Amino acid sequence: MTATIIDGKTIAAELRGKITADVARVTQAHGHVPGIAVVLVGEDPASSVYVRTKAKAVAEAGMRAFDYKLPATTSEADLLALIAKLNADDNVNGILVQLPLPPQIDAHKIIFAIDAAKDVDGFHPINVGRLASGLPALVPCTPLGCLRLVKSVHSTLAGMEAVVVGRSNTVGKPVTQLLLKENATVTVTHSKTRDLPAVCRRADLLIVAIGKPELVRADWIKPGATVIDVGINRVTGDDGKPRIVGDVAFEEAVQVAGAITPVPGGVGPMTIACLLLNTLRAGCVQKGILGPKI
Repeated sequence: MTATIIDGKTIAAELRGKITADVARVTQAHGHVPGIAVVLVGEDPASSVYVRTKAKAVAEAGMRAFDYKLPATTSEADLLALIAKLNADDNVNGILVQLPLPPQIDAHKIIFAIDAAKDVDGFHPINVGRLASGLPALVPCTPLGCLRLVKSVHSTLAGMEAVVVGRSNTVGKPVTQLLLKENATVTVTHSKTRDLPAVCRRADLLIVAIGKPELVRADWIKPGATVIDVGINRVTGDDGKPRIVGDVAFEEAVQVAGAITPVPGGVGPMTIACLLLNTLRAGCVQKGILGPKI
């Protein structure tokens, strides 16, 4: 029996539909259109594509997009000045600075400079600390999307054994906090973990965000487990053509898992949908408006 495919495109489309309806409610009832500023420094091809996709999604949701495309030679001081301006702009409810940044700019300084209330990426230390403390916070979009995908399969995570492969600040650590809040028992693994396959085999829920193409094989997966593959890796296929694969060997894993996300079409669409949700929530908090129950 093959695994149920967790269709991130469909789940994200449903979420975006609810967000669009709530944006209309906020706009009509309160005269405020939620707005997000997206800042791109340089011409990184992957970042450029991602920013265009975000801008389209923002427009479709009825929100305002404030796009800033700066040259790769932009100084740290100039970027900090732009962030200060956006922090002070009441029309901007969310600020997202696309990473990576050019070498002359310290990404940590930029993240710290963003108003935590407008930090829709969820990377500011205040939001990180609030999440770890179990307090309301703006949560990084990809982990938030992962949790919603898991909940499309499981009504409760209480008591589940979850294994997170990867300990990044962007996915591994925040998704661990979200899983703990849902009362899962969580093991975080990384490059120094001994016998990683054996640890993974314990998991009822396996979330993989390690950035290594098809690292996780079928025999790493507990039969019937739910697998969330966060990886997006560009590789060359046997036919010499480029293709995108995840961190899990999908064709093998689908024969063992109970449910699994594909790559592409799994976590990716949820990341953008959750960015819209964060922007809507941030705008409601800033304006003292009842937030969405989504």
